[in-house]
Amino acid sequence: MHVHILGICGTFMGGLALLARELGHRVSGADANVYPPMSTLLAEQGIAVHEGWDAAQFEAAPDMVVIGNALSRGNPAVEHVLERGLRYTSGPQWLSDHLLQDRWVLAVAGTHGKTTTSSMLAWILEQAGLKPGFLIGGVPQAFGLSARLGETPFFVIEADEYDTAFFDKRSKFVHYRPRTLVLNNLEYDHADIFADLAAIQTQFHHLVRTVPGNGLILHPRDDAALRAVIDMGCWTPRETLGGGGDDAPPGWQWREEEGGFGLCPPGGSWLSVRWDQLGRHNALNGLAAVAAARHAGVPVEVAVEALGGFSGVKRRMEVRGRVGGITVYDDFAHHPTAIATTLEGLRKRVGGQRILAVLEPRSNTMRLGIHREHLPASLAGADQVYIYTPAGLDWDAAAVFDERAALFDHVGDLIEAVAGEARSGDHIVIMSNGGFENIHPRLLARLEEGDRA
Repeated sequence: MHVHILGICGTFMGGLALLARELGHRVSGADANVYPPMSTLLAEQGIAVHEGWDAAQFEAAPDMVVIGNALSRGNPAVEHVLERGLRYTSGPQWLSDHLLQDRWVLAVAGTHGKTTTSSMLAWILEQAGLKPGFLIGGVPQAFGLSARLGETPFFVIEADEYDTAFFDKRSKFVHYRPRTLVLNNLEYDHADIFADLAAIQTQFHHLVRTVPGNGLILHPRDDAALRAVIDMGCWTPRETLGGGGDDAPPGWQWREEEGGFGLCPPGGSWLSVRWDQLGRHNALNGLAAVAAARHAGVPVEVAVEALGGFSGVKRRMEVRGRVGGITVYDDFAHHPTAIATTLEGLRKRVGGQRILAVLEPRSNTMRLGIHREHLPASLAGADQVYIYTPAGLDWDAAAVFDERAALFDHVGDLIEAVAGEARSGDHIVIMSNGGFENIHPRLLARLEEGDRA
């Protein structure tokens, strides 16, 4: 089958392309912005990528067009598909029809931590010898790629609540039909498609409805939004996740420990995870991954040992470089809760050393200003704050932030300000869910110039 993917350079659609290619299909695709690393990865797999949405890409008529959710009516490629009557589907539906049938799907959903928890879970299964397949919205450092078929029925997938396609407004994850489901947390996000938290909870309820009675749902016991989802109806066994203590309810428990964290399965004994990951949020991610892996048959002791070797995920507090004693990190945080937990984790690691936080409010929710009132408090863990204010923001950043935050409408000026302020021992955390005009190598180069001066 010749599969042509519109929006192929996105992380999800690019991963789907790799899976389709591994299944033996002829794969091609198109996108508006074709650039490394995805363009390089696709080229290495022999996948031709057309830049732009013109009709020339359809000269070799595909058997199926897979349309990404970033494409809308009015897009020339979409209009061509509809007018010519070409067969088309969405990425999640294609996965369901061609790959996820007859697999043991382990899905990770929630507002925060999906990519990291999915990566941890895939790593645990790999270390346990289960050789899972996976499709993750990021690149686990240990695997070096975001998707693969695997060699066993186990398949780990990051289950996103964003809508499926212009013709299917259900959340992507309703197509995956997991046997093991992790619900990490739930807050209001994706304001461009969801009117309120209740609208998101409805989609999560639809997801819960797809988990079989011989499956397992894992969720934190203290998340009120998720409890409300479960209360809408649940037909699957559940296990809860939360902090430990003598008076803690039954379920999976965790506690902070020096150099890592401790965990205890229901009715079991405490074990210690020793690792380099930062923050309480990663301990909760790790706890969920261990619990999900146990449902797939991995002993808790094996999972704990595997977590000790987990090397992280690209763009999740990834160290991009060190210059003159200054460390530059890349992080995907783009929601106040994620920003706050990221800075909290780093603060515990670096103590009194200075943290310089650089934020690009790029996501649709950020651009609309839905969480703008919470941003100053979320950045309180940093010593210096730098905010990029590009054209297209629907809110006035100067009215939200006080004089403690420096605002810039040009990335070059922001780089100069950060480089001029940074000194040995500082930690610069750059937070964005996009490319941020290639800021990381540009800043590192500028710091190099200052170090040589």
